[in-house]
Formats: sequence, structure tokens, C-alpha cells
Amino acid sequence: MASFQAFLKKLKYPLLGFFAVPLLWSVAGAQPSDVLLTKVRQLAYTDSVRLVALFKDLHTHPELGFMEVRTAEIVSKELKSLGYQVYSGIGKTGVVGILKNGDGPIVMFRGDMDALPVKETTGLVYASTATVKLPDGNEVPTMHACGHDAHVTWLLGIAKLMKSIQQEWQGTLVLVAQPAEEPIMGARAMREDSTFIKHVPLPDYLLAMHTGPFPTGMVMNLAGTRMAGTDQLDVTFRGIGGHGSSPQTTKDPIIMASEAILQYQTVISRSNDPQTPAVLTVGSVQAGQDNNVIPASALVKINFRWLKPETRKLLFDGVSRIDSGIAVSNGLPMGLYPIMKKKGYSFPVVNDSALVSKVNSTLQKVVKKGSLITSGFPTAMGSEDFHHLVLDNKKSVYDFIFVGTAPLDMVLAARKEGKAVPFSNHNGNYMVDLAGIPWGVQIGADALLGVLKVKQSNP
Repeated sequence: MASFQAFLKKLKYPLLGFFAVPLLWSVAGAQPSDVLLTKVRQLAYTDSVRLVALFKDLHTHPELGFMEVRTAEIVSKELKSLGYQVYSGIGKTGVVGILKNGDGPIVMFRGDMDALPVKETTGLVYASTATVKLPDGNEVPTMHACGHDAHVTWLLGIAKLMKSIQQEWQGTLVLVAQPAEEPIMGARAMREDSTFIKHVPLPDYLLAMHTGPFPTGMVMNLAGTRMAGTDQLDVTFRGIGGHGSSPQTTKDPIIMASEAILQYQTVISRSNDPQTPAVLTVGSVQAGQDNNVIPASALVKINFRWLKPETRKLLFDGVSRIDSGIAVSNGLPMGLYPIMKKKGYSFPVVNDSALVSKVNSTLQKVVKKGSLITSGFPTAMGSEDFHHLVLDNKKSVYDFIFVGTAPLDMVLAARKEGKAVPFSNHNGNYMVDLAGIPWGVQIGADALLGVLKVKQSNP
């Protein structure tokens, strides 16, 4: 979220203009009506005690990608109780709830469920102390360090709110609780599932929202390329193991991996055009067990970020070339050359201009003046996969909205310290302002009403 930090420093609007709980900002004579939007706000905040309790429960019980069994059960039970047609176990743990409500657009709204293998350091009373055992046997701490607990809470709050005002709108609402956004695999897993293909209607519009470490009450919704494409890949360097005292009898994969990690950065610094955004990050190195044993293999986990397909190819080609060169320089036979395994991937998020305009025409009525950002914010090098729910469709129209969920006092304190934001995504200090829970439900419901067929309007 470094892009947020750079942007906030340039804000024309003083942070004192933001409020932890935003006030209604209405414009007469537009759809949906001011009366309906006021009702939405009242319903969202009336439900806040239940929603905050739900959020705290989800935060205390985080689950990693494709392991979201408990979270999925909560979502499924709630949607069934509200009368949605529910399908579970999609893409392993995904849930879809469908509410058909007469003629009108089919609108899909996604909330992601998974947490991260990060140890929480917030000190909150409801902080996560959970750990999870990975398939490789390692046990790691886990927490919601990217706000997905809020996303699930928003989804369920929106489900109840939209059901309660069912007489006010027409169309079909499709709510998607998606697994495994963090490994960038969950959306495609759902989209390729036979249950999804058979039972979930193709949407005219897809919406999703994400928490951000900027003031509660502030919303960012911009057209065009908003987030980068990404690839996750593993490279296994293979060698010949042996005793640490006799390196001449081995082919040391740790040395090979170390050489590769340093050389990978030359792909960015010497092969990529400096004016073309690209990131190559090594997030994990795993090798060996003992001090005096040279292992037979070393695993390097790599992440790419890119905006153009030719940049993506350059990154893959560069890593492959470096791996092969290291194998040659270490005298390895072809049978021991490094193995590249491609895992999750996602294409850049490109918000549809017409849909963004439609949604913003509604949001500008409820977001305080100066707190709805519709231009001037740079493309983030973070990535998302929600749009892969619809990318293979003939019609692929989507909008990804950022909702501020940082307490104003913490933002102001951070600014005094020279920081743009008080905490960061994917960090143990990440938190969500509890005032942002009903606020997110309100914004999500307002966005949906902006694209569904609304029955009532201002006189």
C-alpha cells in the first residue's frame, strides 16, 4: 500500500475534514432517492452492534486460503437464514448466495475470506492468537492483516440490508464469499467449479470493496487501471548434498539460490525500462536443517508485479535465463537444472469507466464532500483476483472500490510523526476501525443500489 502513502502526502484536502463516522451528503433529484439512501444508512448503523461482534469473531478466528471452513459455514448459515439461494463448497470453500428480485440487472458483489500467515502485533483485546499447520508440517501464526474479516462482515451486513429493502429495488443480487485471494487462486477456482458454471448467473456488473489504511469516511473509486497483474512462482534449485566439511564433493543449492536472488534484481535494474512499472520480490527462501549438512535442494518463492503483458514475459524470461546460467556455471547436468513452478496469477485490475461513473454518482450523495476520491490516485502495484470471476465472460464489467478504515486520530498522529498512514497491509499492526464496519456496509449497499433497478425516486 505504498501508493496510498505517496498519495496521502499530496492530498489537497486537510485530514481534519474527515470524520470517523461520516455525515450524509445528499444531492436532490438523482437515482436512488435521498430517502432510500438515508434508510440504507439508518439500517447499516442500526445493525452495527451485531456487525461489530461478527467482525471481532472473524478477526479472532482467521483461516488461510482454501482453509476457510469455519468462515464459510458462518456465511452459508447467515445467507440461508435470510432466504438466499445458497451454494457452498465452490472452489473448495467458496460460498455463493443468490437473491432473485424481479427484472433488472444481475449484480455480483464479492467479499474475500482468507487471512495471512502473519503474527498479530496490534495489542487489540480481540487480537488473533491463532496458528495453523501448513501442508509441509510447519506451524505458523495467522491473522487478518488485510481486512478480509471486514470484507466478510460487509458482505453479510449488505445481505441483510438488501433483503430488508427488497421492495425498493429489482434485479438479481449475487453475493460471493471467495476463498484464497492472497495466493491469487480463489476467484478462478470458483469460476471453474462446475457448480458455479451451472448455477450462478453471469453478472452484468461485478463490484468489490477493500479496506485501506486511510481515514474512515473516505472512499476511493477511480476508472482505469487500478492494480497490477501478478504471478506467484517457486524455483527449486537442485544440487548434490553432503557433509559441510567437504563442500568439494557437493553441488550446493544454497549458493545457487543466493546467486539467483541477487541476479534476479538485475532483471528490474538492467532489463526492464525504468519508466515501466515492475516488481520482483523474493518472499521466502527455504533450505536445509542442520549447521553441518549441505542440502540437496533449496526453494525460492518469487512474486512478480506488472502492468503490461510484455513486462510479464520479460520477468519470466529473465528468471529462467538466470536459473539456467547458474546451473551451467555450477556444472550441473540437465537432470538437475532448477525447476520453475508457476502458481497463482492475476491480470491487472481495470475498472470500467461507465460503471465507476454510475457508482460514484450515488456515492457522492453519501460521502462527505472532499472525501470521495475519483481522480489523481496512482495505480497501485498491489494485486487482486476478484475480476477473474468474470474475465472469461462475454461481458466483463467490474469496479473495485477502496474504503478507508483507519481511525482519524491514528491517521493524524501518524502524520505528525512523518508517516502517511498509521499501519500497513500484510503487517502485524494492521487493523480496521470498528466505525468502518457499518460504514462499509452502507457504502456497499449504496453502490449496489446505484446499478440495480431502483423502484423509488425523488419527487
